[in-house]
Amino acid sequence: MAGEVDNPSFFLTTLQKGVNWTRTKSMWPATFGLACCAIEMMATGAAHNDMARFGMEVFRASPRQADLMIVAGRVSQKMAPVLRQVYDQMAEPKWVISMGACASTGGMFNNYALVQGVDQIVPVDVYVPGCPPGPQSLLHGILTLHQGIMSGEIQRSTGVV
Repeated sequence: MAGEVDNPSFFLTTLQKGVNWTRTKSMWPATFGLACCAIEMMATGAAHNDMARFGMEVFRASPRQADLMIVAGRVSQKMAPVLRQVYDQMAEPKWVISMGACASTGGMFNNYALVQGVDQIVPVDVYVPGCPPGPQSLLHGILTLHQGIMSGEIQRSTGVV
């Protein structure tokens, strides 16, 4: 028939790519700086590195307005439930970047007071290595997250993780 589409998934594929593109260009990070990595995270938001070109110029103080959590620094056992609560309150779909050696693996602090990797509390999409990683490293991690979202490799379903 003349009105039928030859490839029924063409429209949905194009729509999904458009949605993924929109998600990468309008990510709003939550402020969750815990230690020295937070200074580097703040420097990433400054004029020299210009996160505004990625649509991320405003760090959100409310988790209900954020869809990206950048965990910057060491996470104590006392802070772990708070981190999880902030994650649970974030809008869907949501993503997490673990910034620095302390957030990723506990770093040099191998003791009972610190969580040995934030991935024990929330699912992590991108790890940014370093102690502390510089603003360029965090930007690389953000671009890596964008590539994963655009390719469809990183997707979050609604509901409990």
